[in-house]
Amino acid sequence: MPTNAVVIGVDSSTQSTKAAFTDAATGRLLAVGRAPHRVTGEGGARESDPAVWWSALRDAVAEGLTALRGTGIDASAVTGIAVAGQQHGLVVLDGAGVPLRPALLWNDTRSAPQAAALTEALGGPDAWTARTGSVPVASMTASKWQWLREHDPAAAKAAAAVRLPHDFLTERLAGVAATDPGDASGTCWYSTATGAYDPELLDLVGLDPALLPPVAATGGTRVGTLTAAAAAELGLPAGIAVAAGTGDNMAAAVGLGLGGEGLLDHPVLSLGTSGTVFAATRSRPASPALAGFAAADGTYLPLACTLNCTLAVDKVAALLGLEREAALPGGDVVLLPYLDGERTPDLPGASGLLTGLRHTTTPQQILGAAYEGAVVTVLRALDEVIRACGEDPAAPGAADRPLRLVGGGAQGRHWVETVRRLSGRPLIVPESTELVALGAAALAASAASGEDAVAVATSWGTGSGRALDAVERDTETWDRVSSVLDRASGPLLS
Repeated sequence: MPTNAVVIGVDSSTQSTKAAFTDAATGRLLAVGRAPHRVTGEGGARESDPAVWWSALRDAVAEGLTALRGTGIDASAVTGIAVAGQQHGLVVLDGAGVPLRPALLWNDTRSAPQAAALTEALGGPDAWTARTGSVPVASMTASKWQWLREHDPAAAKAAAAVRLPHDFLTERLAGVAATDPGDASGTCWYSTATGAYDPELLDLVGLDPALLPPVAATGGTRVGTLTAAAAAELGLPAGIAVAAGTGDNMAAAVGLGLGGEGLLDHPVLSLGTSGTVFAATRSRPASPALAGFAAADGTYLPLACTLNCTLAVDKVAALLGLEREAALPGGDVVLLPYLDGERTPDLPGASGLLTGLRHTTTPQQILGAAYEGAVVTVLRALDEVIRACGEDPAAPGAADRPLRLVGGGAQGRHWVETVRRLSGRPLIVPESTELVALGAAALAASAASGEDAVAVATSWGTGSGRALDAVERDTETWDRVSSVLDRASGPLLS
């Protein structure tokens, strides 16, 4: 790697693109460019024009280059680029690589019936997890392809290529088709058991394997170089290394230093619109309660996602006319803030549930109960992730291992203290808030240098941050919320 080399990590999310210009030796963030996306659709539909992702990448790189030059560093210092993209989205292209229609995004729920039919067609959830590690749900790409075949058969029939969002952008950069095991494992037609596309599953969904990109060994594998055309559009040197890239959750894990050359079986909790828990492990996950993803580096990434986290609690605060930090512990009150149904546990028809009100109950306690309901839900999912790593969540060692807390909620005092109180674990709150982009930058550095991406991120220290000691676990609140959840799941939350 040349002295003062710069790598670019691209975070192409649902709503925007970020381009992180990073010092390849130290991981220091030198400049960041941003550009918005446009999501359309009503009801369960959520779509985006893939061309918008490319224009947003171009605009984000341009803004980042301007900021980089302000530090005295020229574009000629850039040696590699990698894309981390929103998972699961379905992109269909014609023979010239032009999108045939808007992409179906991960949060497009119209394919829920197709997901249920696929699950049954293979023989149930266990049959799927044995092959792919995951059970089809509306977010998975196979479910969306089935929806497309039924509702837009002309586009499905005309497709000359089928891509994930990050695959589409990588191909625009390098001129070659490529994906990685991490993002591929979110399709439900890639087998984590064999490390390849599953022919029987492709037959089940009527998809020609020739339409899919080859799967690189890792997300940091160099799959090509930046084409002259792409270089001209982006203002970057032609010929720089292009990595295979990966999905956004896998890139966040790399940014935290999780993987074979870093931390294994160390749990992470992400507090965002949804609550996400995951860990990198060498144990292949096969639990219907989890998404049993592959990681970007050849390990595995068992992951659970709850639908109701920061956005749901903010809604409760707004209804009560309180600031989000005005919460107090809930006392006798239990509030399950399942405002959008719930995914983990699987309660798609659920709504919010409030119980335990007294004359003495205050609005601040009701808000605190919303935090508690969201945190207990996601921590119960975390226990399942730890089991997938082959460990007992209550056993010494596993129970004492620090929990890394990331996402927007990790910047909130009451969120942090609620997780601390209900988990009884020590916490680490990483300083970096751009972990997906930095993880992608580590993949770019890997492609440029040949080093392992997780080892690169570990040397950068991007996962380090504020350490908080464990406090005594609030088992009384945990048991009260869990009891309500368990008793209400049938009659009240269905």
